[in-house]
Amino acid sequence: MCLAVPGKVISMTGGELFSRKGKVEFNGIIKEVSLAYVPEIRVGDYVMVHVGFAISKVDEKEAKQVFKYLEEMEELKELDIKQARENRKGKT
Repeated sequence: MCLAVPGKVISMTGGELFSRKGKVEFNGIIKEVSLAYVPEIRVGDYVMVHVGFAISKVDEKEAKQVFKYLEEMEELKELDIKQARENRKGKT
């Protein structure tokens, strides 16, 4: 199942709209995502991320509630597995 997952933008790179990327934290896991679809986003904002793209801005309370629901449904296991694989690749 594909879901959008909420995260907090902790840094941004690229000045032009379609090249903007950001590091987004998902409860301790950090991923680089495209910010091309959300030009209004700034560091510290919360976004919904789907397949590597931030697709909308959400407020902090909503983001934390959605993340809690996803944890309860055990829908975040794939995120943890992918992060573990990336960490192993970086160590070899």
